[in-house]
Amino acid sequence: MLLIIPMILNYMSQKQYASLVPMYEAEAKNARIREINLNRLGEPVRIKGVVEQVYFQFLNRPQYLVADRTGEISVKMFTSPMEDVQKGDVVEVLGTVVKRYILTGDAVINCVSIRKVKNNQQS
Repeated sequence: MLLIIPMILNYMSQKQYASLVPMYEAEAKNARIREINLNRLGEPVRIKGVVEQVYFQFLNRPQYLVADRTGEISVKMFTSPMEDVQKGDVVEVLGTVVKRYILTGDAVINCVSIRKVKNNQQS
């Protein structure tokens, strides 16, 4: 039971996040990382960059440090991604700009989708 319940919850979370992807694909604005700040709280964004670090991957709550030529930003997920994303992968991230902590902190992305892209598609 200790293994089955988390697996079921993760599956349900993945399914719910997958249902949000079409909306984010339609509404998210392309952004460079340096443009993402607290003035954009709640906005859906799309970034492309290279994964520099991966944290908490095995806890089904992965966090990624994603960088483009303008900076780097923390990307947090609340379920495991559909693809296995590792350090060095070029990715496209869809998500919402939120504060790192509930009341304080810098801007981070609450990720709905992270997927690998080919290097020549990075902008």
